[in-house]
Amino acid sequence: MTRTPAHSPDQQPSEASPQKRPRSLAEQTTFGIAGLILAMIVGLVLYIWFDEQKQQPPDITVSRQGAVREASGQFYVPFEIENVGGGTAESVQVIAELRIDGEVEESGEQQIDFLSGGETEEGAFVFSRNPEEGELVLRVASYKLP
Repeated sequence: MTRTPAHSPDQQPSEASPQKRPRSLAEQTTFGIAGLILAMIVGLVLYIWFDEQKQQPPDITVSRQGAVREASGQFYVPFEIENVGGGTAESVQVIAELRIDGEVEESGEQQIDFLSGGETEEGAFVFSRNPEEGELVLRVASYKLP
């Protein structure tokens, strides 16, 4: 028993296969959107992977900036606080203590609401006694994670 070809005798076998038709506008649009979504996902994964600095905890430093300024019997001590870490810190508490002869004579407290990674804020502590007469200690007391 011989098989007869599925095509007519005047058709060649290559003509029997369906020809590729051009993609419709809907297909092209769908393909473009899917490709864009895939590229965005890959981009976000790479961004998170390479941006390990953001996954580091906050590392907060505080330092005196500039000279003590006197005005109206008050002494203003400028300071700068910087988050050199990667993570964000909220409610950062900065304390300044003026120690004279080993005893805390005055203290001040500042609250920084929000300090993101790499961000710097400036402020000033105000004392009634001259900080040059003793030792001024600036430190970060606490913060919380968002």
